[in-house]
Amino acid sequence: MSDKNSTLHLPLTARVDPPTAADERTMLTTWLDWHRATVHAKCAGLDPALSSAAPLPASPLMTVGGVVSHLRWVEAFWFETVMLDQPDLAPYSEEDPDAEWRLGSQVPLGTLLEEYEAQCARSRDIAARLETGSSSRRVLRSRGRTTLRWVLLHMIEETARHNGHLDVLRELADGTTGE
Repeated sequence: MSDKNSTLHLPLTARVDPPTAADERTMLTTWLDWHRATVHAKCAGLDPALSSAAPLPASPLMTVGGVVSHLRWVEAFWFETVMLDQPDLAPYSEEDPDAEWRLGSQVPLGTLLEEYEAQCARSRDIAARLETGSSSRRVLRSRGRTTLRWVLLHMIEETARHNGHLDVLRELADGTTGE
């Protein structure tokens, strides 16, 4: 299945099970899209007032909105900043390394989800133009060059891990549970 014919253009809110047999690119992109869509599923129907609740005393920045904001900026960093060597436009800085998490309690959840969906669309477009073995244009001090394959796998891991956080936050917010 080619990039252009895969599930790339489905709305993120539509979770489509990844195929059980496919080429590497299709497996990586469809699993990532499944996890991206899960972010939307975890937020669906949440009272907007509850999206900024921080119910975990040891993690005061861990809110539903904070997770969505963080995931938006992680997408931008890996696909735009690292893979294409574009400027890092994220709100964090050395003075405030957690700024994207703070946005989660300042920006309405609907806006955060729209920004996340738009960023995911940009990430999909970038991934579709590159081979999975393509090296990043930016060299990171801590890792050197990465490949698109590594970025896709990392984004699956990152998004899946934060979906676990969204599970807990959503249940604590209003009792909603689910896959």
